[in-house]
Amino acid sequence: MPTRAFLTIDTELMWRHHAAGLDIEAIAERSLEPAGVGVGYQLRMLSRHGLKATFFVDPMPAVAYGIDPIKRVVEAILAAGQEVQLHLHPNWAAASGEDRTRHASFELIDFTLAEQRELIRAASDLLVAAGAQKPVAFRSGSYSASDDTLTALAELGFRYDSSHNGSEHPWPSAIGLPERQIAPVAHRGIVELPVTLIEDRAGHLRHFQICALSTAEMRDALDHAVRAGHVAVTIVSHGFELANRAGTRVNAVHVHRFEALCRMLAERRGAIVTSHFAGLPELPLDRDDAPLGPSLLRTRIRQAQQLWSNLVAERAA
Repeated sequence: MPTRAFLTIDTELMWRHHAAGLDIEAIAERSLEPAGVGVGYQLRMLSRHGLKATFFVDPMPAVAYGIDPIKRVVEAILAAGQEVQLHLHPNWAAASGEDRTRHASFELIDFTLAEQRELIRAASDLLVAAGAQKPVAFRSGSYSASDDTLTALAELGFRYDSSHNGSEHPWPSAIGLPERQIAPVAHRGIVELPVTLIEDRAGHLRHFQICALSTAEMRDALDHAVRAGHVAVTIVSHGFELANRAGTRVNAVHVHRFEALCRMLAERRGAIVTSHFAGLPELPLDRDDAPLGPSLLRTRIRQAQQLWSNLVAERAA
């Protein structure tokens, strides 16, 4: 059976631009289409390589700015044949376009079970109002989720969660699973698809995110998953991740990694199948898949790339 790849792109209006006092059009531009390498560019690259991806969209900024900015990005994703599922940063629940200091807690795990259920319900309704189908999969902002989160999701009819990230465990990724859990697993009435991890050095885990792994690390992680017969590889990116933090200039390191990842997934077609959550067949839930082991050379190469990225590509224009 081929390994399923879940190429997931967390898509959101960035709090830092809201807090800086930018107007909504600037916030949307720098969050969703920064420097020409945002969601539109990612959709074109996915189409060019014939890949499926899931865009986890956070609709909660509609509390402060209305539904239109969310509707525009949802329409673009669906028109490109890709999937929209639910993302949630709860701080937006108390946000205001007039008073930029107002916010709720930034971590979903700070809320009670009942409060989490209501936040997720409200966010799901907003996403549907923006034009998406009723979501069946969820990822919490900052991977901040607990067993209460999964209980709330199950009660609301969700089938999948992808918030467990062992490199951020036990806080804020607080689901009661082992930190090295990367295979899909049934937990609290939900199928959990953890973010894929590698061991970049002995005893230290790093998650499979475009800005976190080098091209070589991503390649080796994919090949490891195929050789070991892993059920799934869950990859993370963001709509804003291919630009600098200010959203004003391309981050060439991250663009290169994203393009390389798309090529690698296309080249491994058959051994790795990119997949959506909606309509997903039953997955094996009893596997003991293990992260790729450490390599000092791979890690040193990535650290050199990160140094260049932080010193050069991340500087605002």
